[in-house]
Amino acid sequence: MSSLRTTLTGYASYRGREGHWAFLLHRITGLGTILFLTLHIVDIAFVYFASKAFLDLIRVYQTTLFGIGEIALVFCVLYHGINGFRIAYFDLFKPDMWEKVKTRYSSKVTVILSIVLWVPTAFFMTRSLLINNFHLFGG
Repeated sequence: MSSLRTTLTGYASYRGREGHWAFLLHRITGLGTILFLTLHIVDIAFVYFASKAFLDLIRVYQTTLFGIGEIALVFCVLYHGINGFRIAYFDLFKPDMWEKVKTRYSSKVTVILSIVLWVPTAFFMTRSLLINNFHLFGG
């Protein structure tokens, strides 16, 4: 338990600017994605041995809270994928880019690119959520 406390304290106290924030965001988005995948595998398994429970879960997934979670999940997948590509590209093809200035710049570009790709998706997902859950916009 003390190693977990040491790890979490280290994550929270280190102030490495963009590199540190990129690392933390990569970890958080990875954990969010793996949480979703685990939940998804378990709930799909319900189709085979508890079909009524599966249908109940589908109704729960149609709630507003899960809709907001899906919008966040899309950001998690986008950022984690783009940042993972950045890390792999630097490691495999451009190891000289692992210097402070270039890392800061590439971390900012990664966040901006993730947001640019996420905003239109979030717009359509939010619109769908408002139409289906709140019957707005003629829904």
